[in-house]
Amino acid sequence: MQLTAKEFDLLYFLISHKEQVFTKEQIYENVWGYDYLEDPNNLTSFIRKLRKKIEPEPDRPRYIVIVRGVGYKYTENEEMVGKTATPPE
Repeated sequence: MQLTAKEFDLLYFLISHKEQVFTKEQIYENVWGYDYLEDPNNLTSFIRKLRKKIEPEPDRPRYIVIVRGVGYKYTENEEMVGKTATPPE
């Protein structure tokens, strides 16, 4: 599996903050270094490509999961396989 430089940066950032949820804006700020609001689907595309490279089943993500209404997080929680997390109340 070969990652692009930006895919590596994104994965490294998420793994470095395991179980912490980040909004798209926070990810852009921390990985790209600025707010990248021109194309909100750009991050979605990066996540999809990254999942294809690291997930055993990319359509049922185990590691990079969506937290509904908030953003993304990296997890190794087996219970999250293929599910969308619900934010804590």
